[in-house]
Amino acid sequence: MLAHPSTGDFEPNLVPEMLRNYASLVKEALVRYLPSGEPNSYLYELIRDYPMRGGKMMRPGICIAAAQMFGGKIEDALPTAVAAELLHNALLIHDDIEDESEVRRGQPTLHRMHGIPLAINAGDGLAMAAMGPLLDNRRVIGDWLTMEIFEETRRTAIKTAEGQAVELGWRRDNNLDLDDADYLEMVLRKTCWLATIFPLRAGAIIGSCGTADPSRLMRFGFLLGAAFQIQDDLLNLAADERYGKERDGDLWEGKRTLILINAARQADPDERAHLHEILGASRADRSTQSISWLRALIAKYRSIEYTRRVAHGLAGAAIREFALLSEGLPPSREKTFLERMPIWVIERQ
Repeated sequence: MLAHPSTGDFEPNLVPEMLRNYASLVKEALVRYLPSGEPNSYLYELIRDYPMRGGKMMRPGICIAAAQMFGGKIEDALPTAVAAELLHNALLIHDDIEDESEVRRGQPTLHRMHGIPLAINAGDGLAMAAMGPLLDNRRVIGDWLTMEIFEETRRTAIKTAEGQAVELGWRRDNNLDLDDADYLEMVLRKTCWLATIFPLRAGAIIGSCGTADPSRLMRFGFLLGAAFQIQDDLLNLAADERYGKERDGDLWEGKRTLILINAARQADPDERAHLHEILGASRADRSTQSISWLRALIAKYRSIEYTRRVAHGLAGAAIREFALLSEGLPPSREKTFLERMPIWVIERQ
């Protein structure tokens, strides 16, 4: 187990408690940007669905905490935090379609409930709704910082699309010739930019009124985001109903997780050929027996244990990196919150 950081008085529930507080603020502000009207049952009801299902709202929480750590106020960061959450939910709708996912936050995915065409359209609409709070930044943080945050958002959206394209391309081409570096490069783009790097950078820009160098947060954001994604991959194979997504969904979807990459790397030629056959089939053509075989292969080569060690290593590196980048900043609960995030992401259930 990683040792807990020691900044400030020890509050074992600090991270989940502050996440709940941030989530409450964000959800209250978020509803103002969810459009209504007609066609309600074909569009606006669908746009509101995922954001109102809840979730931990880690992205807006990180954004607000970073802004406060760099001297800003919650209200200064709130529009950007809301935009991050809306964009995240819009991309989830599209991701679920691309992955053929069946469950999101404990309920059927939007495309299962309403069909793929309406779900795609709702995802597009929700992405456009995220522009509302970004525009409202003009009256909160001024025109110059608003444009800085717009540029951060634009860059993040492109990086996320690049990462998603790589992962989808691996599955289309049935690529098994991958290593840990390939996986981490994909995760940097697909997960880390929106989950951790953008919230940290945007929060620092807002909190410091543009004086902080956002590039200093890149390494911490990558290490934290990669540990978060790997823990998500692990939970997909072992989590209970609290996880909120389909157990073994990554195997059914043929995702090249670090777990599967590690197993494929150690497989003998016959196992590798069978693995290639299973992953080359469509989700509909995979059987429960195939998924059981994949789980047995993962167990044989102790790929879960290996992946967990990688996650712990990344979290430990994130803690050390945060100590360097935050040196000189005054103590605060927000600073302690961000310092303890690496522990939280790998201990969460």
